[in-house]
Amino acid sequence: MKKSALFIILLILVVGFASTVFSENYKPEYKMSIVVGPAGPWGESAARFAEEVKKATDGRINIKPYYSGQLFAGKQTNEFLLMKQGVIDFALGSTINWSPTVKELNLFALPFFFSSYKDLDAVENGEVGKQLFRIIEEKGVVGLGWAENGFRELTNSKRSVAKPDDLEGLKLRVVGSPIFVDIFKAMGANPVSMNWGEALSAFQQGTVDGQENPVISVIIPNKLWQVNKYMTSWNYAIDPIILGVSKMVWDTFDQKDKDAISKVAQEVVTWQKNGAREGLEGSTAAFDNLRNNGMEVTILTPDQIKVFKDKTKPVFDKWVNEVGPELVKMAEKDIQKAMQAK
Repeated sequence: MKKSALFIILLILVVGFASTVFSENYKPEYKMSIVVGPAGPWGESAARFAEEVKKATDGRINIKPYYSGQLFAGKQTNEFLLMKQGVIDFALGSTINWSPTVKELNLFALPFFFSSYKDLDAVENGEVGKQLFRIIEEKGVVGLGWAENGFRELTNSKRSVAKPDDLEGLKLRVVGSPIFVDIFKAMGANPVSMNWGEALSAFQQGTVDGQENPVISVIIPNKLWQVNKYMTSWNYAIDPIILGVSKMVWDTFDQKDKDAISKVAQEVVTWQKNGAREGLEGSTAAFDNLRNNGMEVTILTPDQIKVFKDKTKPVFDKWVNEVGPELVKMAEKDIQKAMQAK
């Protein structure tokens, strides 16, 4: 037998042996954390990802989604730390929930910084998006793709909100990230940090007046019109979702399975983003849905939004320093390019 042929055979055997060793070390189940329930684009994409990864890896990698925050022991801002430790294997995690650990992710919560989906796409697909994925990988999580919860809108049970004075005294649930407390205090509201499951009970009991969340992923699936009559569209913050995997877990996969997972991830986040924007981008169908269910919807004009933006300027300036001025400048350049391309 020729040496070249023998070398090829040996190489095939070595690769095959290595793959077998890798797969023998795989877990029988990989836990995937999801803050929300299975309904809506966010929850549905988790099931889709798990199913497609199992197919793409010939059953070697079995992912089980755990919905409604079952894996982070009642505190959704712990999700990133639990991934870093390998307690959670995969997650479709909100940048908001990860931002207490990765301060740079507060970029997306800077008040009234992103005005359109085009702005967001430019930042995620540009150098800023790559830089953020490098940062989270250094901290123990590998980013597989950008998904989306959406622009965060306001709902409440008390009154229509069109100017900062309308927020005065409203008790509003916000996620447990300090920037959101700062934003709503600056606008005169009474922000209360609590997990989503607790918030739903508080709305029903009338102990909390309202909340801020995206329409497609949260407001509609949770039928918030049953507890909140008023909704304000102001796009004050955007909430990307990162499809990520614990680096400890990622490093146990062989390259073939890494490639398969990465390919599935890109397909799933593209599908999920389209779902998160359905009826909102170039359409009013989502707002019509809310109105048809009895909600009074107020869509703020640019001039009205500017009043809120001016009110929260001190918060913006404070948090630019937390995020990192250079990163914010990079994002501003990407947004400017997107605006010029309109």
